[in-house]
Amino acid sequence: MLTGAITELIGSVAWAKSCDIWLYCAVLGCGTLAVLEQNETGIVLLRSFDWNDGLFDVTWSENNEHVLITSSGDGSLQIWDIAKPKGPLQVYKEHTQEAYSVDWSQTRGEQLVVSGSWDQTAKLWDPAVGKSLRTFKGHEGVIYSTIWSPHIPGCFASASGDQTLRIWDVKAPGVRLVIPAHQAEILSCDWCKYDENLLVTGAVDCSLKGWDLRNVRQPVFILLGHTYAVRRVKFSPFHATLLASCSYDFTVRFWDFSKPNPLLETVEHHTEFTCGLDLSLHKCGQVVDCAWDELVKIYTPSCLAAAV
Repeated sequence: MLTGAITELIGSVAWAKSCDIWLYCAVLGCGTLAVLEQNETGIVLLRSFDWNDGLFDVTWSENNEHVLITSSGDGSLQIWDIAKPKGPLQVYKEHTQEAYSVDWSQTRGEQLVVSGSWDQTAKLWDPAVGKSLRTFKGHEGVIYSTIWSPHIPGCFASASGDQTLRIWDVKAPGVRLVIPAHQAEILSCDWCKYDENLLVTGAVDCSLKGWDLRNVRQPVFILLGHTYAVRRVKFSPFHATLLASCSYDFTVRFWDFSKPNPLLETVEHHTEFTCGLDLSLHKCGQVVDCAWDELVKIYTPSCLAAAV
């Protein structure tokens, strides 16, 4: 296990997507974007950028390995280039409250970004255009998570404090599907990398729930074990039924929803709220997480090492 320290609360972390810089990860603090690299000696700070408000989420570009976007407490999005010492390259300010989530589209032929805000809207962006392309309205609470489908071009999901998971199509008017997924605020959602109809949600009720978009009357699985709110959920990029979650109970948990006893492993190596989590696209089983204890951890849990 590798451990790195950042001298402020850490809220989010994301692996680089390019195979050329797969050892890089981006970490967000109260007002700092830190780009870390792992080497033989541990985790080292490659570059850092400062912003004048808290940074909540980060996503790497799909077509430029050095470019990423962050979302901020002042409602803005910032585009950064880690190859350039100063930044940001661009700032997009349209949300009227905190921009809490941001995601870069994963399907080929698109260069689109979606953001979600506490102003209850999601916005569609082309990074080459200086203003949003469209605003999506319908949620009746703050939006905590916006995630593109890795399968369906122009399709994304949003999770909200209004207790719903919603599916949107950028080419269609209105919302495509509304799922009353929990009886509590939903803080995170993610798409399965192997099934275009399967998503997972994590909520303040401490549970994770799986949803098949072809029949949303009941969840296809419910995962219980966390003792406080589930802050982030991530499907494995290598295994169809494996996923991970982190929580305000200080733990990261790994699950296989196909098994009778789905909880594979509980990792307890933080002493504060664990709120950032990502699984490497390039090294099977490698995980990065972060917490309010100002620590970033890179490791391979035993359950994923066994699954390799």
